[in-house]
Amino acid sequence: MDTRSLQQAFARALADGDAAVPLGVVATPARFNIHRNNIAASLTAVLAARYPVIRRLVGPSFFAATARAFIAVDPPRSPVLIEYGASFAGFLSRFEPASGHPYLADIARLEWARHRAYHAVDAAPADLGLIGRLDSGDLPGLRFTLHPSAAVIASAFPVLSIWRTNHFDVEVKEVALEQGGQTVLVLRPRLEVLTTALPRGSDALIAALGERRSLGEAADAAMAKEPAFDLTAALAALFRAEAFAAVSLTAT
Repeated sequence: MDTRSLQQAFARALADGDAAVPLGVVATPARFNIHRNNIAASLTAVLAARYPVIRRLVGPSFFAATARAFIAVDPPRSPVLIEYGASFAGFLSRFEPASGHPYLADIARLEWARHRAYHAVDAAPADLGLIGRLDSGDLPGLRFTLHPSAAVIASAFPVLSIWRTNHFDVEVKEVALEQGGQTVLVLRPRLEVLTTALPRGSDALIAALGERRSLGEAADAAMAKEPAFDLTAALAALFRAEAFAAVSLTAT
């Protein structure tokens, strides 16, 4: 067996608690399990740092068991652990023991967006002075470049309210799921990661703007998804948050 095959077998054995000690490793099963458990504990700590609100929602024991189940099916593919855990939200959406908490996957998406925003490249927010100098008829032709840290999570659940109380409050406040869904903007225009609410339909607006479609086309996409979409309110929230890195009247 060549070196690469040996390494792959070793990696698979580390992730599979039922696997035998791989060929070429001089260790008893008990000693190999020490190494296996150290790896699992380290990766669980990585996930706990990425998803502190998920951990608080489900409790440390359930989180640790969930993390180990995730690690077993989705071990690191890269030595750069800053990238690890991106698929945790998708895993939670399929994880039967967590089915009693249907909002967990969206909370995980929000927490991953915050992690991604923190490590995103820096970019100066756009100078929006151009907009004030335009005629109203020119506004639909505007094109926006999103800040590289920006992400939007549109959920059927009040994920921002759930995240806020679990992130900030010593005593968690009860959040009624019946209050409906929320759309959340995450970005880091300067030093601090911001997490704020947007009007429903803003996810469609931002997705279209991210495809370099004009403001008029993006507004149509948002209203197709959410007929009561308030473009003025959405743009005001996005401008306040400094969600754009550039604005122009022509495609680039």
